[in-house]
Amino acid sequence: MRKLGPGRLVIASHNAGKVREITELLGPFGIEPVSAASLDLPEPEETGTTFLSNAELKAVQAADLSGLPALSDDSGLCVEALNGDPGIFSARWAGPDKDFGLAMQRIWQEVAAKGPDAGHDAYFICALVVAWPDGYTMEFEGRIDGRLVWPPRGDQGFGYDPFFVPNGHEQTFGEMEPAAKHAMSHRARAFELLKERLL
Repeated sequence: MRKLGPGRLVIASHNAGKVREITELLGPFGIEPVSAASLDLPEPEETGTTFLSNAELKAVQAADLSGLPALSDDSGLCVEALNGDPGIFSARWAGPDKDFGLAMQRIWQEVAAKGPDAGHDAYFICALVVAWPDGYTMEFEGRIDGRLVWPPRGDQGFGYDPFFVPNGHEQTFGEMEPAAKHAMSHRARAFELLKERLL
């Protein structure tokens, strides 16, 4: 059973919003996050069929190329009416320009096309994998359930945040203060598990 000590940790992501969120979550632990982009590490092809397998791909490659422990996050929005899509393809639905406005519109239209009984239930999944340069890995997964709203609301957060209201709340993740989102999000839940085991 390993621990993560103070020092540099590669965040195996080229998504600035995700790197910022993970950096805030790691803040209190004396860990110095460095992004894969700042080290000029390539983005691996995400060929996995689950969030965990994609997270593992990214973490293992980043640890291998950097010689440092690496933390990777693969996360996405799963819509019940669309059989869990976009799921692991959440970022790809936003296209090469990462236009999440277009992606949200596409999801809303596809749900509407299912008819009035389709429902707007959705959930976010976050898979975190920590990998060391010797190939050892540990994995953690978090989930939060909620519903989709249209039109999207709020300019906090990133990605699909303005489109998603967690159960028991009225605000979208896009309207919440970051601290409120961090207290409950799928990423925060996965991170709690990581913290218990590794920090």
